[in-house]
Amino acid sequence: MPVSGAVRLGWIEAVGELSLVRQCELAGVSRATVYRPREVALPDNDEMALCALIDEEFTRHPFYGSRRMVVILKRQGWLINRKHVQRLMRILGLAGMAPGPGTAVQHPGHKVYPYLLRGVAIVRPNHVWSTDITHIRLARGFAYLVAIIDWYSRRVLTWRISNSMDASFCVDCLEEALIDHGKPDIFNTDQGSQFTSMAFTGVLIRAGVAISMDGRGRALDNIFVERLWRNVKYEDVYLNGYATMGDLHAGLTAYFAFYNGERPHQALNYQTPDAVYESGEGGGAMIIDKYGSLPALESPQAISGLEADSAVDHETPTCREPDTMTFTLSNG
Repeated sequence: MPVSGAVRLGWIEAVGELSLVRQCELAGVSRATVYRPREVALPDNDEMALCALIDEEFTRHPFYGSRRMVVILKRQGWLINRKHVQRLMRILGLAGMAPGPGTAVQHPGHKVYPYLLRGVAIVRPNHVWSTDITHIRLARGFAYLVAIIDWYSRRVLTWRISNSMDASFCVDCLEEALIDHGKPDIFNTDQGSQFTSMAFTGVLIRAGVAISMDGRGRALDNIFVERLWRNVKYEDVYLNGYATMGDLHAGLTAYFAFYNGERPHQALNYQTPDAVYESGEGGGAMIIDKYGSLPALESPQAISGLEADSAVDHETPTCREPDTMTFTLSNG
C-alpha cells in the first residue's frame, strides 16, 4: 500500500546512524523537503472574507466561473486576480456550471441522414418528434438526460437518465415513446453516436419513421429540445442542486409533470403542452433557413419564427400556419 510523503518524511532522523542523504534516498524523500520543511499557511481574515463572498455569489449564480467571479469581486473593491479566485474556489469545492463532457460525438462508421425539416410547417401532433442528450451536474460526477419531444405541442413524451453515455438508454426511451404515443412521420436527432447507431436508427426504420439529422454546426436545427434543456436546468436543476441519481429522478419526475400539465407556454398562446397535444389545436412550428432564398425569408412563417426566437419570455420560436391550417432510470 503506498505510503504518503508526510509519513515517509517522519522516518527521517536528524541524528542517526545513517546520514541524512542516505535516509532521504531510502525513504524516497527530497532532501530539500528535509532541510526546509514547508509550513502550511492558514487563511487570513481577508481570504476568509473572500471565501464567504465567493460562496454567497455562487449560491445566487451557480453558473459563474472564476472569470466572472473576479469581475464581481472587483466591483466590490477587492484587488484580486483569476488565479487567486481559482485557488479559493478549489478550497470551497466550487466550479461554474459550464458545459461538461461533449454529448454529441459522431461515430465515423455510422450513417448520417439528411435534415428534412427546414421550411416544413409542423401542423399536427406526432408530425415531428425529436430528441437530444444533455448533461446534469451531480454532487459527484455527471448524469445524462435524454428526452423525446413532440414539436407541434412541445410535449415531453418520454425521458430517461443514465450515468453513462451508451446508446441503450436512448433506445429504451425511443421504444417507450413509440409504444405509448404511436409513431411520428419524422424523427429528428443530432449526429451523436447514440442516435446514428444501428440500435437506434433500426428501431425507427422498423417502425417506418423517416429519419432526419441536424446539419453540422447548425444550432437551430433542433432548437426546440435545446430550449427544453435551458428550461429544465434554470427552472429545476440549478435551483435544487441534486446530489444523487435518485434525487434527480424524483425531481425530474415532478418537473416534467409540471412542464407538460401546468406550465403555460408563450409559443402555445399560454396553453399547456398536454392540452395542445390532446386537442391537436394551438401548436405548430417551423425551422426556417436564415441563409436561404429571399422568398422563404419573406414568408409569414419565417418572419414569425424569427420574432418568436427573440421573445422576451424566452419561449421556443414558433410559426403556425394561417388560420386555414389550424444505471438507468426512466419515466414517461
